[in-house]
Amino acid sequence: MACLDTYDPGDFYDELFQAKGTPRPAAAELVRRIQSLPIEELQRRQEAAQNMLFKLGVTFNVYSDNQGTERIFPFDVIPRFVPYSEWEWLEKGLKQRIEALNCFIHDVYNEQKIIKDQVIAWEAIATAPGFLRPCMDLQPPKGIWCHITGTDLVKDRDGNWYVLEDNLRCPSGVSYVLENRRVMKSSFPRFFDALDIQPVDDYASQLLEALLNLAPDNLSDPCVVVLSPGTYNSAYFEHSFLAQQMGTELVEGRDLVVADGYLQMRTTKGLRRVDVIYRRIDDDFLDPQAFRADSMLGVAGLMDVYRKGRVAIANAPGTGVADDKMIYAYVPQMIKYYLGEDPILPNVPTYLCEDAKQQEYVLSHLEELVVKATNASGGYGMLMGPQSTAEERTTFAEKIKADPRNYIAQPTLSLSRVPTLIDGQFEGCHVDLRPFILYGREIYVNPGGLTRVALRRGSLVVNSSQGGGSKDTWVIKEGSC
Repeated sequence: MACLDTYDPGDFYDELFQAKGTPRPAAAELVRRIQSLPIEELQRRQEAAQNMLFKLGVTFNVYSDNQGTERIFPFDVIPRFVPYSEWEWLEKGLKQRIEALNCFIHDVYNEQKIIKDQVIAWEAIATAPGFLRPCMDLQPPKGIWCHITGTDLVKDRDGNWYVLEDNLRCPSGVSYVLENRRVMKSSFPRFFDALDIQPVDDYASQLLEALLNLAPDNLSDPCVVVLSPGTYNSAYFEHSFLAQQMGTELVEGRDLVVADGYLQMRTTKGLRRVDVIYRRIDDDFLDPQAFRADSMLGVAGLMDVYRKGRVAIANAPGTGVADDKMIYAYVPQMIKYYLGEDPILPNVPTYLCEDAKQQEYVLSHLEELVVKATNASGGYGMLMGPQSTAEERTTFAEKIKADPRNYIAQPTLSLSRVPTLIDGQFEGCHVDLRPFILYGREIYVNPGGLTRVALRRGSLVVNSSQGGGSKDTWVIKEGSC
């Protein structure tokens, strides 16, 4: 048998078990079905799933990796389970958050009411690297700035959900969601026949619909392209995958040119007008005339065409201001300010090191806190206080004092865990969740998301570049499980 009866959830919130040998009631049927399979069979399916992902080319690139740039994303066949009733609540919270963030981004690049009303200080925004002055007074099509968002969520020791961070510039990972599901359907077809698992497969069509919504209404056949920095980008597999799934062209900056006042794509039949860009490159590289003069990735003159409303860009330039971890701390106030509502999904409590009193607290409690650089990602630029050495804490204290705006601190959460198959046995591994939200005519939340799992024993870092892997996320209606 699969020996889940000997699995010990330990002193953490386990998402399948409430105690050793006792599944959570909502997950009892799923646990029974996993338990019905011998551990050797699960291992065989695990290996088959990883081989299938390898053949599908599901990879990511790691910069400065002396073992080669391309890696397979580790995958675990034990799914992450979210009850449908819980998912409905998450969905409402995510929609609320995206609506408020969209209002905020539009406001800070236009009237700046939230600053004038002293909800957020101008300095907090002006010093954010993602705040781009060339984007002032922009009016994106349909008033939508953040068309594609990946919001990172975590559960704590008590089973409470929190928003860990927002990703509005170029969120990645949805290709793994879709390919993981494809592999799991092949590996466990009877599970999908028996359980009411919410589908994720229509993401590409929903994405294309959201992009087409940005095109002028008078166009009968708008041209949509996916703009990639090229094959060496860490998410290039995803760029090509989504372009293929949507039936659109995958282009690089060198394939595009501004001609006759419009953005045009070079083709074997000459130039073709481009109406919508799903850009997967950072703002700074979009247009060397507007941002970085040394950029070879973007298109000279693109921002002029965009300002004139002759091309749409998703996500809109400038959305990265909301990815700043200092700005993140103000999202609950944004929700209250723009929507007049209390936040459904809370933030993780956050200390701003720029504030003298909060900095003093952080410096005297470094051994208890997680310190993050406000514009770092991928698990880099962090101090994990409880696992740090005195020397590391001293180094970080000096960094905070030298550049307080660049750091926030948060309490160390005991992230929830899910049984994970490692070396022929089940171990509880920490997870987070990145659902993907599309803002088109309406806001759509793909049911599930990318569950990232910390595969190193005891680790809280789930990022793929730091040894993490992924699981399929099953949103299951109660009664079927």
